[in-house]
Amino acid sequence: MYASVRDDLRTTLDEIRDAGLFKPERVISTPQSASVSVGAGDVLNFCANNYLGLADHPDVVAAAKDALDRWGYGMASVRFICGTQEIHKELERRLSSFLGQEDTILYSSCFDANGGVFETLLGPEDAVISDALNHASIIDGIRLSKARRLRYANRDLAELEARLKESQDARRRLVVTDGVFSMDGYVAPLAEICDLADRYDAMVMVDDSHAVGFVGPGGRGTPELHGVMDRVDIITGTLGKALGGASGGYVAARAEIVALLRQRSRPYLFSNSLAPVIAAASIKVLDLLESAGELRERLNANTSLFRTEMTAAGFEILPGDHPIAPVMIGDAAEAGRMADLLLERGVYVIGFSYPVVPMGQARIRVQLSAAHSTADVKRAVAAFVDARAALGG
Repeated sequence: MYASVRDDLRTTLDEIRDAGLFKPERVISTPQSASVSVGAGDVLNFCANNYLGLADHPDVVAAAKDALDRWGYGMASVRFICGTQEIHKELERRLSSFLGQEDTILYSSCFDANGGVFETLLGPEDAVISDALNHASIIDGIRLSKARRLRYANRDLAELEARLKESQDARRRLVVTDGVFSMDGYVAPLAEICDLADRYDAMVMVDDSHAVGFVGPGGRGTPELHGVMDRVDIITGTLGKALGGASGGYVAARAEIVALLRQRSRPYLFSNSLAPVIAAASIKVLDLLESAGELRERLNANTSLFRTEMTAAGFEILPGDHPIAPVMIGDAAEAGRMADLLLERGVYVIGFSYPVVPMGQARIRVQLSAAHSTADVKRAVAAFVDARAALGG
């Protein structure tokens, strides 16, 4: 049987390669940092979600080492059996306090967190209204629920209001949006979304994975940025980006929501506990965030410098001030070639193409970090200019 399946799979893989959509995995032989070793030499890393440069911070590494000695390597259990240690409860308390929510529940990833919310809270008599550019984990989580599904164009408040009007017969309604849209760097208009949700008696959920730690005056994410921390009902996020960059996710929400998730959320009930070493290191990250103003300022300065100089050099970058800076290429194969040329010039970036982004909108998503120096940013811009010339302008 598999012989015929194998031939079909090989044909599909060949089609992916021929379309320039194949995604190779480059092997890094050093810790994650602003500069990493890939293949034969060191390159500047402009494609990690290491926004604050904490993935290899010595205090975080030390906390992880200490946690191995005190708490062990893994739990070998789910939370409700024998998989809950004091360190897990402490991290949940710290995240709740930091995000201004009543309670928090940990997951093995934010993908699992988003996969466990909708099915638990919403039934056939309910409706979920989702931004068209929401993360794949939100889309998949919604598919697992039996709720009515409605969608509005990215950040289109008029269309969101229309969807709220259409769904007024639902028992419960949940508006869900990314806080920052990961392929574009656009920020959701949360104040206006909360206004509409209040007007039409709906709840609001935000996946703030690309904001918590560095967006907002205290790094508490897009709800803080827009002054709506007390108006967002559910916040999901990851520990795998600005908060140390390892893995793990969470839902921070109203107390009753978290309590029900602990009883019925399938990814939580049937997955091993977050490794205690990650929980301990994440607590140390939260300690560091209390005095991370300088890191956030450096990240903002690097972002502004890159966006300004790339625009002056004639590149098309989607507008905004987020450290996700998408350099638009258009053609998928050309984006891949550009990424290869940049790697040859000592800058590690990745070309993103369909199905990660819409067909014909391939791009190189540059991600700035507080770990980059001004010289690093300028070198990256120069490499883009040189690579473009090598492609024929």
